[in-house]
Amino acid sequence: MRIRDLFRRRAEEETTKPQTEESASDVLLKAILRGETIDKDKAMSLPAVASAVDRICNTVAMIPIRLYREVQDEKTGKTKVEEVKDDPRIKLLNIDPGDTLDAFQLRKAWVQDYLLDKGGYLFIEKQKNKFKSLRYVEASHVSINTNTDPIFKDITYMVNGKTYETFNFITILRSTKNGGSGKSVIGEVSTAIENAYQTLMYELGLVKTGGAKKGFITSQRKLGEKEITMLKQAWSNLYSNKSENAIVLNEGMDFKEGSSTTVELQLNERKKTLQEEIDHIFHNKENFDEFMKEAIMPILTAIKIALNKDLLLEKEKESFYFEFDTREISRGNIKERYEAYKIASETGWISKNEIRYLEDYDSIEGLDVITLNLGNVVFDTTTGQYYTPNTNSIVDMHSTGEGGGTDEGGS
Repeated sequence: MRIRDLFRRRAEEETTKPQTEESASDVLLKAILRGETIDKDKAMSLPAVASAVDRICNTVAMIPIRLYREVQDEKTGKTKVEEVKDDPRIKLLNIDPGDTLDAFQLRKAWVQDYLLDKGGYLFIEKQKNKFKSLRYVEASHVSINTNTDPIFKDITYMVNGKTYETFNFITILRSTKNGGSGKSVIGEVSTAIENAYQTLMYELGLVKTGGAKKGFITSQRKLGEKEITMLKQAWSNLYSNKSENAIVLNEGMDFKEGSSTTVELQLNERKKTLQEEIDHIFHNKENFDEFMKEAIMPILTAIKIALNKDLLLEKEKESFYFEFDTREISRGNIKERYEAYKIASETGWISKNEIRYLEDYDSIEGLDVITLNLGNVVFDTTTGQYYTPNTNSIVDMHSTGEGGGTDEGGS
């Protein structure tokens, strides 16, 4: 009998043990007990973070990249800039990078890793001096190997056990000190994002439990194993958000609330504050100009510098350079765009055919002219001649004769 009583006592003790980390059903409690850190996937489960990151990545991905070259004008000897349109690298960056991802999705994933991981990495596939493809490599697959010299730093990358040099990748990093890996936004502001994540988990827990309050039951008498099992089952049904949303407690049993209500915690106000904090972290401004200046331009600059460093041959670096064509994102507001063209045309620093080119229209003969500030003097950019209607005279700026002018009109 003593042995039987011993086993019965042990069984009762096991059923009355408090919940441990492994048996806890509340998601938020598990996160706290385990000391979980916020990673990229958890951060992206927050609507505020997902919205800000998606806006930034989409904006960067939709801006086309151009290749320009500085050349010397044979007539004037001055340096001018011309766009290189037939280079295969332009196709890799804007249309088909040769990866399973298209150019838009590749750049979007690249920038997302820049924001939320240790950096964004694109592998350059080359055959001698010809660029064959650009391939996105998820940051989690890239390991960084650094030397110990604080001055002459050296870095190599390792992917699936194979070592690569830095020139094999186009890398964009934020807040880096070694040139191989950087700090994500999450790493720098983990506290605010962790609060947001845990708030979301708490809300999900409320939904799963039908809004029922957390707490514990006290009893004036000792409960048997069968009674405890039945009570646990009834309590589980109550918190499972099923139709059984009531529980009957016998005499001598009482429920003690163990957590505050949603109203008491003012979750709605906290959610609004977290939204503002996350928008501030990502510089996600309502004003588009401020958003471009603070959130987008630093990323465009990082990408541009990386492209000029790793996607140009050494002999090209003196005269070639990549640049983002930010005019593309202004196409959404046709009124503002046309007003800007009007001002540019009237002030004389852009021709009508150049405007048509920006709008993807064919040029029209005779529209390669600009109006100068006098209002009645026209300059032909193709011939280098000035025409003054009121005197019916033409002046060739390239003429070496005295006065440099010709009079082709009548008196």
